[in-house]
Amino acid sequence: MLVLGVESSCDETGVALYDTAQGLLAHALHSQIAMHNAYGGVVPELASRDHIRRVLPLTRQVLAESGRTLRDLDGIAYTQGPGLAGALLVGAGMARALAYVLGIPAVGVHHLEGHMLSPLISDTPPAFPFVALLVSGGHTQLMLVSGVGRYTLLGETLDDAAGEAFDKTAQLLGLGYPGGPALSRLAEGGDAGRFPLPRPMLGSGDFDFSFSGLKTAVLTLVRKQGLAHAADIAAAFQAAAVEVLVSKSLAACRHSGATRLVVAGGVGANAHLRTILTREAAARRIEVFYPRLEFCTDNGAMIAYAGAQRLAHARPDLSFAVRPRWELASLEAV
Repeated sequence: MLVLGVESSCDETGVALYDTAQGLLAHALHSQIAMHNAYGGVVPELASRDHIRRVLPLTRQVLAESGRTLRDLDGIAYTQGPGLAGALLVGAGMARALAYVLGIPAVGVHHLEGHMLSPLISDTPPAFPFVALLVSGGHTQLMLVSGVGRYTLLGETLDDAAGEAFDKTAQLLGLGYPGGPALSRLAEGGDAGRFPLPRPMLGSGDFDFSFSGLKTAVLTLVRKQGLAHAADIAAAFQAAAVEVLVSKSLAACRHSGATRLVVAGGVGANAHLRTILTREAAARRIEVFYPRLEFCTDNGAMIAYAGAQRLAHARPDLSFAVRPRWELASLEAV
């Protein structure tokens, strides 16, 4: 089955072709970071308009790179939610219209399911079951994954997500938007032990997270110290956030008996997180799986893959409703 995947949930337009027999054939991505940087964050109306400009050229690009045509497609997958309503409608409208013209099925994919399954695109995919740490955008969750659509929520953030905390801390340090990657680079030259910062809910005994208190502690520290020690503050923040993510993830594995852990989403690209988590997991005989770095952020490949898993079981549907708010645990198993 040859599936076209379209991602347009926020500020990246992603298109990809996935073949269930041959794997990922081609993918292309356009990021809107430069456009939104001037505003210090994503402007939904601008995001939607840019998706309109990019989605068809990117589709032509992946078809050309793979040597396939629209008539070769067996199905189309698109991000149905969660995300920005206007941005989601661009991908949904394009996918549904194209599927109707070609007489093939289309299926809406949950954005977080795409992230969670993205490590399965690799040459060495994890087997089910596994625990998944989802650290994507405004989401931080721990899931027990027993199969496609068989998800049990173990814990989630009670306030700010990890990615939001990284970005907001970066803003406090004058690093601009998006701040997470810039903060990590700055932290490389800092002393993480210079300023003690809290590890929220580290001893809570559950698998929930909270990062708003850590962000507030950084704000207090910046007001007191200024930016003269920005690298040390960045390193201290990163060390605190990573320690919480690692501790909770390994505790979830221990609780569930899982020996495999998947990390997915933008924060999953953080080098410090990967280093500490891989080391600590190995000491407990837990194998950790990460997406390719290019698939940590939003992309069409993860939507094409997740869509391919669901198209075989999809019911006929001509609607293109989107779901800006959509609980991952509500998905049906295939």
